[in-house]
Amino acid sequence: MNQTDDNTDGRTTGRPVETFGCRLNAYESEVIRDHLARAGREDVVVINTCAVTKEAERQARQAIRKARRANPTAEIVVTGCAAQIDPAAYAAMEEVDRVVGNEEKLKAETWNAPGEARILVNDIMSVKETASHLVAGLEGRARAFVQVQQGCDHRCTFCIIPFGRGNSRSVPMGEIVRQVRELVANGYREIVLTGVDITSYGADLPGKPELGQMVRRLLALVPELPRLRLSSIDAVEIDDDLLTLVRDEPRLMPHLHVSLQAGDDMILKRMKRRHNRSDIITFCREMRAARPDIAFGADIIAGFPTESEEMFANSLALVEECGLSYLHVFPYSARPGTPAAKMPQVPGPLRKERAAKLRAAGEANLARFLESLAGSLQSVLVEKPDFGRAENFAPVRLEGGIPGEIVPVRITGSDGTHLIGQIERKSAA
Repeated sequence: MNQTDDNTDGRTTGRPVETFGCRLNAYESEVIRDHLARAGREDVVVINTCAVTKEAERQARQAIRKARRANPTAEIVVTGCAAQIDPAAYAAMEEVDRVVGNEEKLKAETWNAPGEARILVNDIMSVKETASHLVAGLEGRARAFVQVQQGCDHRCTFCIIPFGRGNSRSVPMGEIVRQVRELVANGYREIVLTGVDITSYGADLPGKPELGQMVRRLLALVPELPRLRLSSIDAVEIDDDLLTLVRDEPRLMPHLHVSLQAGDDMILKRMKRRHNRSDIITFCREMRAARPDIAFGADIIAGFPTESEEMFANSLALVEECGLSYLHVFPYSARPGTPAAKMPQVPGPLRKERAAKLRAAGEANLARFLESLAGSLQSVLVEKPDFGRAENFAPVRLEGGIPGEIVPVRITGSDGTHLIGQIERKSAA
């Protein structure tokens, strides 16, 4: 399960498409937006849903009702993982005109005219390939996302996402290179490789190239790309080639977001994860030794079924031990049809309490990490005139930046959540 996004609320907006969830959804919303623009469909509002938590679905339903009130004559179309998993539930909403599946939403013909079928959703498990979709950029973002992989072959006991995304399938290397070249030509200085489980990349392709081989080829064939970033990774699936790139390739950003989920071995086993606690500790230690400037983020679930105080304490301690600075914390949300939903549940208030403690630990780590960067010179991608991101993903407040440019910034301090810095521009001779 890949829960990462720049926006921890999980929502991006921009009529006619409103997006919930992960970076992959944000990318796919751009594909939809492009199809709608080419078809001249100004009469459509699309809600691209997420199914990771009940809260994500609640927010999507709220957005659907709000969209209908604001656009009484528009065609309201619901798509995304929640719609793929339970299309009938969304079709039953009086505000909804059409429900479209995760495969169908990426096809131009889906958006060429108002749909006759109220539900257009296929069996996602029958999909064997992932088509590449060339988008010229992403609305309102200084960095662009490129889909390299789709679906997931793993069956973690808490996760419903494989039933919304299907089995793992990869985009061929040549298509990835072509799209990155196009985005760089359009002015993007940073590309984020995204998918549901990107460290499983290549297993379905001829020759079975691994993620590291693809990244190495991409950087070699697009030398004009200044910065490449990875979305959420599974630490135990990283190949040797990728480890070497993290150490030796300055264009691969020193920021890794780990699909951790828990820091207790029994809980990890009950989640049916593929790593244990010591795997993550070793991974973080080796990565720091190879790239001392690296920063780590992680997805963590609080209050997984059967989680005792001791088990939770192990997760909390791991945040400190590994120095995890960018946390995405989710109180456990039971998904009908998953094995974890049948396990003994932790009371809801306790889940929220534990999630708050994890967030506090992550915030404290972030504050210490930012403080350690005072006085340093950071290479910053400017996203807004007063805001940018360093290579290690640290948020930076600055003045006079031009969105899209990469500038050297001298860090003068931090406020606990952001670095404060000044751009160091060369004076004219």
